[in-house]
Amino acid sequence: MEPSEIFSQWGQVRADLITTIDMFSEDELTFTPFTGSWPVGQIMLHIADCEDNWLYGVVQHQIQPWISYDLADHPTKSAIKAILERAHLRTIQLLEDLNEDDLDDKYKLPDGSVIRLRGIIWHVLEHEIHHRGELSLALGLLGREGLDV
Repeated sequence: MEPSEIFSQWGQVRADLITTIDMFSEDELTFTPFTGSWPVGQIMLHIADCEDNWLYGVVQHQIQPWISYDLADHPTKSAIKAILERAHLRTIQLLEDLNEDDLDDKYKLPDGSVIRLRGIIWHVLEHEIHHRGELSLALGLLGREGLDV
């Protein structure tokens, strides 16, 4: 089975993330759900920087990991969604260019540990699902219904 088929649900996960982002007002991007938490806008950007760092830093060596997108530089929903769209379009292309055997390729991390490509991709997808849920919870803290999956 081709990697693009294995990870085909990612498109729906991303669509649901965008739906969740649209549920916030522009003013709420700076909402901090609890003391010590990032503002929700930073959480949204963190999803993109994780995707870029792992897939384009560690795997493809196109950027120097570990970049971090800052809410001050991308303070609107449209700016955040543009960063997420750019990352996801590159991910879709990466998945389409891979074959099943590529998923066993190994990558060495800065701490010396080794991880297979399939583990990296699953980590990035799971990371997005985790933070999408966190954003849905933040909507609840704002007194609104979150994403219904």
